[in-house]
Amino acid sequence: MATRTDAPTRREQILKEAARLFAERGFHGVGVDEIGAAVGISGPGLYRHFAGKDAMLAELLVGISGQLLTGAKRRLSEAEADGGVGAGVVLDSLIEGHIDFALDDRPLITLHDRELDRLRDSDRKMVRQLQRQYVELWVGVVREVYPGLGEPAARSAVHSVFGLLNSTPHLGRTGALAGRGAVAELLHRMARGAFAAAGE
Repeated sequence: MATRTDAPTRREQILKEAARLFAERGFHGVGVDEIGAAVGISGPGLYRHFAGKDAMLAELLVGISGQLLTGAKRRLSEAEADGGVGAGVVLDSLIEGHIDFALDDRPLITLHDRELDRLRDSDRKMVRQLQRQYVELWVGVVREVYPGLGEPAARSAVHSVFGLLNSTPHLGRTGALAGRGAVAELLHRMARGAFAAAGE
């Protein structure tokens, strides 16, 4: 996927439209012709970019798992480079990063929930491996903020917060949201509240 400042490449445009269509109609409910039409090329023209729909699905789900992990590692590295930043600030930064994903890439959450089992075993294992690393990174930070919290409880709390933040596909269309900033702030407060309750 493109960064927020870069113009998306044709490949990224295809992936974005494929994610939207797969989330709306299901993987088997969308043909390559429809994906091509959404980006202004013929269905067969997609094969210059991807081997097929399976390859698009794999790149979407493996890709977003990798991006979440990379983003979280970057936030940790920036905090370490800063030196004086406490674990609470790092946790807030991780929450903000996940909220950005949850609000900006909602079709990918739906795709993951519905279509993960359609991936080849090797791709599905890669997604799971990346997700485990992402969770463990969070667990380490949460335990720094709440040192009395045992590892299993911290892991459960992280999964619970992910469930909360990843509920955004159920918020309705983007235009129906009560302002992105207000939703992001509410999600952040709820996530912090969940961690605080677990750490009591």
